[in-house]
Amino acid sequence: MSESLKIGLIGAGANTRDRHIPGFRAIPQVEIAVVANRSAVSSQRVADAFQIPRIVDQWQDIIADESIDAICIGTWPYLHAEITCAALAAGKHVLTEARMARDLPEAERMLAASAARPDLVVQVVPSPMTLPLDQTIRRMIAGGDLGEIREVCVTQTTGAAADANSAFTWRQDIELSGHNTMALGIYYEAVLRWMQEDVCVEAATASISTGERKRPDGSMAEVRIPDSLTVLGRYQNGARLIMHHSGVEVGPSRNEVRINGAKGALRIDVGAVTLHSTPLGEIERPVKILPADYQDWQVEADFVNSIRTGAPVRLTDFATGVRTMRFTDDVWQAWSSHA
Repeated sequence: MSESLKIGLIGAGANTRDRHIPGFRAIPQVEIAVVANRSAVSSQRVADAFQIPRIVDQWQDIIADESIDAICIGTWPYLHAEITCAALAAGKHVLTEARMARDLPEAERMLAASAARPDLVVQVVPSPMTLPLDQTIRRMIAGGDLGEIREVCVTQTTGAAADANSAFTWRQDIELSGHNTMALGIYYEAVLRWMQEDVCVEAATASISTGERKRPDGSMAEVRIPDSLTVLGRYQNGARLIMHHSGVEVGPSRNEVRINGAKGALRIDVGAVTLHSTPLGEIERPVKILPADYQDWQVEADFVNSIRTGAPVRLTDFATGVRTMRFTDDVWQAWSSHA
């Protein structure tokens, strides 16, 4: 590897432009050397905006470029597995945007490819919404502050799909998104950090409010990914996981997680990124996040640090990504088998 770590961008959507490019540019001796977006025009637009020296027509050109040390995948999920496996075979480190893949078999292929190249760093961009709160929540659960956990309730709703005339998006396209359904996997990954335990999916129901939507070119597309989903799961100790995700909330959006235990409860206001505790028999009060527990977005720095020092990836390693994708697939199977 050259002294300067050279990064190739494959896909340059909003998160790549807003997070990854600034994150990499802030790290000494890291160079974003080349970009391949969906078209030469969009690639050049990104290159001009961020002073990236080169563009290429195809992502395969970045994989074949021996001067590139690592790639950042910012495409939709449909290309994550293919690009990751090709990059690892070519000896390149991989940071891939979430969700990890379209489905569990693709995620398992990615994990197997990474296992075959243990000398390379692989990382999935982590679920970001609760990063500043995660260590405090995990410590309170593990320390017994809540007693035995009885239920975890996730509620996340928007009005993104409420209008039947709104356009068909990539998140509704099963070819691009696969089994990823709204924010299901993102929230499950956060809960997994706190509970440290996989969930057995017991039931799921879902609906698609508008069966066809118009593409940007005017053609009609079938919608096969739900816009309302409710999941029931269970942990080994009998605690329940209840998740409700909706894109058809016409009123104010809701975005919170409640963790109820035998001795108390936590309420996570995800939108405000605040944490509140209610000991049994007492009133709710805010939880102060200690500076030592606070963690903000540092994805690119963590990725580069793992490459340079060999530090293990925590947020998020491929094994955890597979666990999240397994849950997503289990939910898909649960609702679709009864649809």
